[in-house]
Amino acid sequence: MSVVTTQETTNRQQNLIIKTAAGLSLQGRIRVPGDKSISHRALMLGAIASGETRIQGLLLGEDPRSTASCFQALGAEISELNTELVIVKGIGLGQLQEPVDVLNAGNSGTTLRLMLGILASHPGRFFTVTGDHSLRSRPMSRVVKPLQQMGAQIWGRKENSLAPLAIQGQTLQPIHYNSPIASAQVKSCILLAGLMTAGETTVTEPALSRDHSERMLQAFGAQLSVDPETHSVTVTGSAQLQGQSVIVPGDISSAAFWLVAAAIVPDSELIIENVGVNPTRTGILEALSMMNADVQLENQRLVAGEPVADLRVRSSQLKSCTIAGDLIPRLIDEIPILAVAAVFAQGTTVIRDAAELRVKESDRIAVMANQLQRMGAKVTELPDGLEIVGGTPLTGTDVDSHTDHRIAMSLAIAALNSAGTTTINRAEAAAISYPDFVPTLEQVCCST
Repeated sequence: MSVVTTQETTNRQQNLIIKTAAGLSLQGRIRVPGDKSISHRALMLGAIASGETRIQGLLLGEDPRSTASCFQALGAEISELNTELVIVKGIGLGQLQEPVDVLNAGNSGTTLRLMLGILASHPGRFFTVTGDHSLRSRPMSRVVKPLQQMGAQIWGRKENSLAPLAIQGQTLQPIHYNSPIASAQVKSCILLAGLMTAGETTVTEPALSRDHSERMLQAFGAQLSVDPETHSVTVTGSAQLQGQSVIVPGDISSAAFWLVAAAIVPDSELIIENVGVNPTRTGILEALSMMNADVQLENQRLVAGEPVADLRVRSSQLKSCTIAGDLIPRLIDEIPILAVAAVFAQGTTVIRDAAELRVKESDRIAVMANQLQRMGAKVTELPDGLEIVGGTPLTGTDVDSHTDHRIAMSLAIAALNSAGTTTINRAEAAAISYPDFVPTLEQVCCST
């Protein structure tokens, strides 16, 4: 039987202790939290639209709370956050108020980067934005530079690349931006700035990134065109947005932990209900398919414009593969848990073209390599990824999340298939995207 306990430590930090024994399997039907990307965008667009937006299934993690707090400070009315129904009374495009205090995005890069596009295009108003220690070290130049090309006035540390950032809203000019990286945050920031910019604002990417912003902007009434052949999106301003009803599907990034868990723990079978399977997000399913995982999509349907399915996963003998190229933008958040899958796969798995992971909540390449090595895995850190030789049994030990939610949960899943006891320090980080991760872990663990 697997025993999962949470132990309080000092300074509001928690250690997650996982003890495993023979006979563990994972069984049951579960639902994962609402999609984080869609939750952010529903709150933001609801705040700047006219009229009322009704959101069902919102993620209650810390990151969407940061988004809600910022837009409340900017004048939008947002009801208490819950999963049943959140009502946003929008203030109207261009009507955000100058806040009396600094806007704090917490740990949320999505909140800060997307909000910059909105704030920069509000003429005559001044804003200051910051975040926690981790966010203040993450690069913002990737959105600041294109906004400056549009005429934005933004100041910050290290040549305007690090928060805190000060923004003096301006009347912006449209641009055609050729992004050097495939990034939904960069694309979304520029499109949001383009909403209040007369003319056509276009973003072209080297590969396809997730398209939640495009889908939701169109649903809210923005004039948007997409060219899939050139990976280009164009928004025409000035726009008029109208509040909508949004149903948030389950987050495939959260489902990924259970997909891998059931795949690597013998005699397991899980059904994960109501998961968003937007094609720009299903790289995890393609990678697991290459690794011989037994994953089936059932009850496929469209919910509020987003494709949704139930995912059935059974344990299987995984094999190695290479994960690289255009697949990376569609599974960038899932690479930590895919590294865990690779540890239990036969052969050598290579992950490349993922240098973006070094500037997430932690340096996920270095941290995953180091923490899995502590458990006995054969992992080599590459400049842009990892090389993982599978098949070496893991042994429980002390590991650390580095306050990164995806690291914390990935290490917990690795611990399920490890001998002995694993202690994950600073495991409270999981609450950023998955507040009920530990109760769900306890729910699906069975003994035979």
